[in-house]
Amino acid sequence: MNDFLPVNKEDMEKRGWDRPDFVYVSGDAYVDHPSFGASIITRVLENAGYKVAFLSQPDWRSDRDFTRFGRPKYGFLVSSGNIDSMVAHYTVAKRLRTSDAYTPGGVMGKRPDRAVDVYCKKIRSIYGDIPVIIGGLEASLRRFAHYDYWDDAIRPSILISSDADLLIFGMGEKQIIEIADRLRDGFDVKDIRDIKGTCYKCDVRETPYTGTECPSFENVCNSKKEYAVSCRIQQDEQDFFRGRAIKQKHGKVMLVQNEPMMPLSTEELDKVYELPYMRKWHPSYDKLGGVPGLEEVEFSITHVRGCFGACNFCSLAFHQGRYITSRSKESIVKEAKLLTTLDGFKGYIHDIGGPSANFRHPSCKGQEERGLCKAKKCLAPTPCKNLIADQSEYLDILRTVRDLPKIKKVFVRSGIRFDYMLEDKSEAFFKELVQHHVSGQLKVAPEHCSAMVLDKMGKPHIETYIKFVKRYFELSKSAGKEQYVVPYLMSSHPGSTLNDAIELALFIKSQKLHPEQVQDFYPTPGTISTAMFYTELDPYTLEKVFVAKNSHDKAMQRALIRYFDPKNQTMVEEALIKARRTDLIGNGPDCLIKGSQKFNQAKRQTIRRKPSNGSNDRKARINEKKKTRY
Repeated sequence: MNDFLPVNKEDMEKRGWDRPDFVYVSGDAYVDHPSFGASIITRVLENAGYKVAFLSQPDWRSDRDFTRFGRPKYGFLVSSGNIDSMVAHYTVAKRLRTSDAYTPGGVMGKRPDRAVDVYCKKIRSIYGDIPVIIGGLEASLRRFAHYDYWDDAIRPSILISSDADLLIFGMGEKQIIEIADRLRDGFDVKDIRDIKGTCYKCDVRETPYTGTECPSFENVCNSKKEYAVSCRIQQDEQDFFRGRAIKQKHGKVMLVQNEPMMPLSTEELDKVYELPYMRKWHPSYDKLGGVPGLEEVEFSITHVRGCFGACNFCSLAFHQGRYITSRSKESIVKEAKLLTTLDGFKGYIHDIGGPSANFRHPSCKGQEERGLCKAKKCLAPTPCKNLIADQSEYLDILRTVRDLPKIKKVFVRSGIRFDYMLEDKSEAFFKELVQHHVSGQLKVAPEHCSAMVLDKMGKPHIETYIKFVKRYFELSKSAGKEQYVVPYLMSSHPGSTLNDAIELALFIKSQKLHPEQVQDFYPTPGTISTAMFYTELDPYTLEKVFVAKNSHDKAMQRALIRYFDPKNQTMVEEALIKARRTDLIGNGPDCLIKGSQKFNQAKRQTIRRKPSNGSNDRKARINEKKKTRY
């Protein structure tokens, strides 16, 4: 049956079910599209023969929604949705957001804070010991004891705080089928302890001997150094090829993360993206204005998973992994043809991308033999000598899709790794990107210009970006196009001092940039940068790292990036005075701002009070005589 999964009892009865095998509980609205993880997992289960009902954004303040389908045969699957529920609700300044892209009409308040914990506890209160499996981004990134920015404290593993039975980390397709099959075959959920890509909990006396152990919950609460060490161990063991099981003690309970699951093969990935998605939000949302989060991805295609770029502030490496897996060209072209038949398609494919759009294969041959290198990056601070930079396969896909009937334009809007592009000996992709796949402006992410800050970010140094931009404009001019670059910049990342922020402001001025938006560093669970933010230590060196934590200090760094905005004049002036860079206040060509009336008046008074050279000379002669006298 090619239709939405049941969302109420009436839908279920139409299918002739007395009850579902699983109820999938999501903090997001129900959008049946392969850009939504909940849709992928539920369709994968359905394809395997399981009856799945979808419970979206249930009212957690009563039992009514959670009893809508009755007691499922095998259990509940729980996710907060596409993003962490705290990130969905709050800005980096910890202010409540004004809209929620994953709720009908963008309305706020349809999911609770810490949605996974709240949903699981509600299910436990109603159904007792029924199997509860958690997954998705919120669960995956909080699987160990973790620093929580909103509490400004260490929280235990979400598997323990939620009282769920199993946690799926990573993308989850293989894990969910193995779990479902075990439950169908009569296994007790508490005995399912050997599936890769899952976490379970047990009495410390049942701790397995294999794997490695990271500092306990109690230790990371009491020692920031222990927390840094813990995060390093967790990050280093996420490679599916060589990653070991990790154990972390929480009182009398041991959290066990099994080895990471093998990524899907190309054939498996093709099958996942070719399942019968409806590719739209549930029709019950039509009168509410639909779900805003679908708009950007509705006519987009995911061609790749994984990112060996692994920036320190990005949680993707911890969740999806650094290893690259890609779909076949045939599958991508098939999806592109399908998009041309959908209502609302106007000839434009918004993206053929992924975490980093121009990755299609592992970064080197060695990954197939020994996995990804521990504690090293493929591209930063400089590209590895073993890197294989080849975008020819991706270019071939773009060429084929843009030549299909009914397609006017194919854009590339997800992240382009410009440092990787420059390593490709052929400029064919670069030239055709500029010629055919940019919608007037290309978004790239240099993030900062200070080498010290970029090293803490795990990004290439700014010279690479400058080289890229120069060539981008040359190629645009040759193509007869007036196109621009929109650089993503980040303020207050660990390691960024006020002087580094001033250096970035001067760089922005030298490049004649006027960034419209500035992203403050957001300490979300599961990243090396968040560990640095909390501990003020580099997890890999344990060296001290400066962190701007005070809201006013962060505001000064943010204001400097938009020094040209009159609204920021006072804040920028304060920052420059504090950093003793008043040479940048005035009318000179190198100055960032002209200075306030109060500042200029004080400066004039200082000049008037300054003694003449003759006065200085007389004082010097008198002092010299005093020294001689004694």
